[in-house]
Amino acid sequence: MNTTDLTIHQTFLPHTDPEASLAFYRDTLGFEVRNDVEYQGMHWITVGPPGQPGTSIVLHPPAADPGITDDERRTIAEMMAKGTYASINLATKDLDGTFERLQSGDAEVVQEPTDQPWGVRDCAFRDPAGNMVRIFELR
Repeated sequence: MNTTDLTIHQTFLPHTDPEASLAFYRDTLGFEVRNDVEYQGMHWITVGPPGQPGTSIVLHPPAADPGITDDERRTIAEMMAKGTYASINLATKDLDGTFERLQSGDAEVVQEPTDQPWGVRDCAFRDPAGNMVRIFELR
């Protein structure tokens, strides 16, 4: 049997407003800012949960890739506006407390804590760019 020593180091989520995204991930979710790179007016912001330095989210400008066509940029913008372009799943031991804390802030609630038929309990929010942020309860 061949074993692999792989971890999830970073994932990328698009943002349309670096200040709004920074406020959501830092101030609302409580993530720490690990890096903020500005290039030609665009920002790549790396955030992550405190105490987990090996796991990060890079908030990036979605149309910065030079290989993307104008039609693709429009499609990305349309999908982001509908909230169907990107998502991330997070987890907590205290789903109800986390939901209450996020709901009392500026987070856009998509789904209150719910027992799902497939065996998980979760809730959902949208970040300022429209990304779906689902939060699962650790049991």
